[in-house]
Amino acid sequence: MTDATRIGFLNRQYEEGTRLATASDRFHLLPIGPTPPERYGVVFTCAGLVKSPQDGTIIEARRFEVGIWFPSDYLRRASMPQVLYWLGPSNVFHPNIHGPKGAICVGRLIPGTSLVDILYQVYEMITWQKARLDHALNWEAAAWARSNRQRLPVDRRPLKRRAIESDMARLQNESGTGRGVHLSALPSASQSGACGREPGRSLRFAPQSED
Repeated sequence: MTDATRIGFLNRQYEEGTRLATASDRFHLLPIGPTPPERYGVVFTCAGLVKSPQDGTIIEARRFEVGIWFPSDYLRRASMPQVLYWLGPSNVFHPNIHGPKGAICVGRLIPGTSLVDILYQVYEMITWQKARLDHALNWEAAAWARSNRQRLPVDRRPLKRRAIESDMARLQNESGTGRGVHLSALPSASQSGACGREPGRSLRFAPQSED
């Protein structure tokens, strides 16, 4: 892999990630280092679950942080613990996140997986739109999920909310002019990998996010 190939990849991630962040009010993307960055801090401001340190109850929180790094050999191989790491809070409550160890498993990470794909997968996990219960990092959370499915997902809003609102406004305007616009005109659903070694076995508690 040449330096030009890597720089081109990093430029695309920066442009596409910035575009998504502009179209969303669910997270803040914080590039780290010179442009194009190879590291990002991400602050999600959606609803998720944590375990109360006072009495152990499961409660909602609205700030979650992860780090993302694209190492020099990322287009040839991808190691989940190296690329994606949990920054906080440490008492996060989800089957596929181990807060104290900084571990998060969003699925099978293939080399060259885009920044946007990673952001969608992390968001769906934090909001409990997706969970893998049979390959858990937190078995207590997995058991809790089986008994509390009526509470899930915690946050049903799509990551790209501003784009959805824009599409709905456009549909309303076009319907007023008599133009035949169908829901199929909306963006297609994003695809996410399952957490664990076997793909395609994630438990979803809501329709997939709009891409």
